[in-house]
Amino acid sequence: MEKGNNTGVPDFLLLGVSEDPELQPFIFGLFLSMYLVTVLGNLLIILATISDSHLHTPMYFFLCNLSFVDICFTSTTIPKMLVNIQTQSKAVTYGGCISQMYFFTLFVGLDNFLLAVMAYDRYVAICHPLHYTAVMTPQLCGLLVLVCWILSVLHALLQSLMVLHLSFPTHLEIPHFFCELNQVVQLACSDTFFNDVVMYFALVLLVTCPLAGILYSYSKIVSSICAISSAQGKYKAFSTCASHLSVVSLFYCTGLGVYLSSAATHSSHSSSTASVMYTVVTPMLNPFIFSLRNKDVKRALKSFFGGKI
Repeated sequence: MEKGNNTGVPDFLLLGVSEDPELQPFIFGLFLSMYLVTVLGNLLIILATISDSHLHTPMYFFLCNLSFVDICFTSTTIPKMLVNIQTQSKAVTYGGCISQMYFFTLFVGLDNFLLAVMAYDRYVAICHPLHYTAVMTPQLCGLLVLVCWILSVLHALLQSLMVLHLSFPTHLEIPHFFCELNQVVQLACSDTFFNDVVMYFALVLLVTCPLAGILYSYSKIVSSICAISSAQGKYKAFSTCASHLSVVSLFYCTGLGVYLSSAATHSSHSSSTASVMYTVVTPMLNPFIFSLRNKDVKRALKSFFGGKI
């Protein structure tokens, strides 16, 4: 395998969602609006969780971490895209592309793991309510988040280091609005066999295992809810995990839909457009899903704004 281009650095060009010049102002306004809504919405969730002592529980601790990761997730890709549109430049440096790829892989992995941890939290709360406080201790919650970070950092570091050993053409056009790992590897001019093996192995291990844990947790949750005799009790139990289940469905359905559609159509531009769903739309909708269906969060937000007025 050839050594990566560290001396003769290639020119990377991000082609974006569309190359039509007339659409650029609309795309700029749309993505700027979505980015601001995402940052503001998730920031409000974090501030509400920190300021309200009633939300100092494991569920909201994990939600606070998820909101922080979603802010970082979108900040990895959208600001660079907006700058490129504003300056009418598609260029991204080699180091900038590798860095963007690293942080994107890191935060999408964290999203994946945190959703699995939140599913486990809901499983303990509904299936073992009497032992919930004893099981979900602050120490365990902190340890679970730490493990999520360690696994995500190591995975992102591994993938990025392997890309550094690839060689690229002098002029490289990436048909995407950010440096996505699979897109960059496919455009390399050296052998990518080991990169492909590691990518697919990581996909199976780091996506399938958390998803299997989520499905197992909800299978037990559904069984426990069905065993509840009163309709009111069933509704109350289901309402505690409805928001999380909605976010899980949105995250995995959009993510899997992007890769399945790109594999079926082999169209890079259609894949780029579809990627907007799980890279931009999903983090933007998460705060609304968790707040609109959650009385505790709405009360905390009212109390937070009431105290500021």
